[in-house]
Amino acid sequence: MAKKQFKAESKKLLDLMINSIYTHKEIFMRELISNASDALDKLYYQSLQSGDTGIKRSDFVIEIAADKDARTLTIRDNGIGMTAADMESNLGTIARSGSLAFKEEQQKEAMDDEAAKAKKATDIIGQFGVGFYSAFMVADEVTVTSRAYGSEEANVWESKGADGYTVSPAEMASNGTEIVLHLKENVEGEDYDKYLEEYTIRSLIKKYSDYIRYPIQMMVTKSRPKADAPEPEEDKAPEMESYQELETLNTMEPIWKRQKSKVKDEDYNEYYKSKFGDYMDPCKVIRTSVEGVSSYTALLFIPSHVPFDYYTKDYEKGLQLYSSGVMIMDKCKELLPDYFNFVKGLVDSQDLSLNISRETLQQDRQLRNIARNLEKKIKSELVKFMKDDREGYEKFFENFGRQMKYGLYDDFGMHKDVLADLMLFYSSTEKKLISLDEYLAKMGEEQKCIYYAAGETVEKIDMLPQTEAARAKGYEILYMTDEIDEFVVKMIRDYKDKEFKSVSDEDMSEAQTDEEKEAMKKAEDENKDLLAFIRETLGTGISDVTLSARLKDSPCCLSSKGGISLEMEKTLNKMPTEENVRAEKVLEMNPDHPVMKKLQETFARGEDGKELTAVYARLLYDQALLISGLSIEDPARLGDDICSVITR
Repeated sequence: MAKKQFKAESKKLLDLMINSIYTHKEIFMRELISNASDALDKLYYQSLQSGDTGIKRSDFVIEIAADKDARTLTIRDNGIGMTAADMESNLGTIARSGSLAFKEEQQKEAMDDEAAKAKKATDIIGQFGVGFYSAFMVADEVTVTSRAYGSEEANVWESKGADGYTVSPAEMASNGTEIVLHLKENVEGEDYDKYLEEYTIRSLIKKYSDYIRYPIQMMVTKSRPKADAPEPEEDKAPEMESYQELETLNTMEPIWKRQKSKVKDEDYNEYYKSKFGDYMDPCKVIRTSVEGVSSYTALLFIPSHVPFDYYTKDYEKGLQLYSSGVMIMDKCKELLPDYFNFVKGLVDSQDLSLNISRETLQQDRQLRNIARNLEKKIKSELVKFMKDDREGYEKFFENFGRQMKYGLYDDFGMHKDVLADLMLFYSSTEKKLISLDEYLAKMGEEQKCIYYAAGETVEKIDMLPQTEAARAKGYEILYMTDEIDEFVVKMIRDYKDKEFKSVSDEDMSEAQTDEEKEAMKKAEDENKDLLAFIRETLGTGISDVTLSARLKDSPCCLSSKGGISLEMEKTLNKMPTEENVRAEKVLEMNPDHPVMKKLQETFARGEDGKELTAVYARLLYDQALLISGLSIEDPARLGDDICSVITR
């Protein structure tokens, strides 16, 4: 029979289909099984339309067979089949999809109740008419034998690729399609033999086609003890024999499509561990279905521990993406914002616009809608988690709170409406983690700011002199012990119209009464020469020296002004850069402390007392640096000053 040419730009176009569209050769299995599923759907739909009660959906099956000797892989279905004309039209014309035409025909039909049900039950996967040609990525020859339902004739389509194809009469016992792939010979870097291995076939079906609604069956090799073998000796294995058994390789019904009432927590946990390679149950399961502009089902999991590679460049965020039960992408990163990148799971949707290879997505409105809806759902479930299971939420926050804090910091705080009320910080009064809403609920009317203190540990913050004024007023202080915490609050600035205020900020005027402010102004005027001398003595290390009403028991402390705080200076200088970041430090003195009285007395001695006053000033500054967790700028000078005081 004369060879026919493809009804497209022939070799150049087919070469593009085979070599450029698909990034992974293994995709051919997904495409051919999806086509077989489409053929079964079409026959089922036709039977509903015609009222043919002789067709039972339970009789539909997809069969796979591998022959290592002949180097062939066969995929069969008992679906609607094709006539010779169908073969010419669908297989002879590249990028023409019979499935797409079928879907368009459905949409044109009058949608009475019964037709609507049939359409809903028939979810055709193929749209582009190129999936079949993925077979040529692994095969050097493809043979398709098919018999259309209701026809007595069968035909065979044969091709070795871009050179063309033939269609000729054939014999076939019943309706359906059989595709036989003759695999290419192995070459360096390409192992085609693996597609004949039972393990590989199982793995690919599990990965891409586990939820095809029809059974995918294959004869598999199993072993059992020989029936006529003698009893094995003690501690020895029995003699075994191999046998063949037909086995269904796919699950068929996805867990996310089962009735919620029929799925137990244990079922979700086992699914999560088997599909996402975890050894622990998730701490939270989120399942949602949405019908509307963008219809989809999502099954999401929050891990109960931090993945080993979570904070490395190797970690990839993203949800598995399914279209009608067929996996399209393993990591669809567009569906998750970075601050929720710890979420694992999947989305199954029929509405997304896939690219021609069904491996990636077109950037479309449906995708953005789904991503926005998932963000809202995750947020609402986390809020509920915090309310209903505080202990569990605190464990979750210990694992992934830092990632959400990065989300607050990124993009200049634009995500604070999503994330701020999910934050937890240690409370100076409650001695436990609280949320920002819980902090606001206890604020008195006179308190205008949310006070916080940053430091390495709760214990070290407890000892900071800077907290004394706020404590004396009975104000609750949020302890921020994560290095990113202060960067976050500086970025978002306020929460529900309440400004964040560090107890180490120079301006703590809210914590003072008018009388205290007036008394402090008077004391500074009386000690202006002493303060100026201390400022001059400390030099460029200090921005200012002032008297402070915030101190009750301590002689002095450091505060900062400007955009860089003391804690931010420490954090930034830990980074591997040449930059030496410095906060504008202010040395605050307690005017009522005995140390201040000693400084006044010593300074009053004139020139004779200034040398000792300078030693005292440097010692107080170094003490304030140490209490704040900062490095002593000149340790040798500190040693000399200590010796000077001891020997006087």
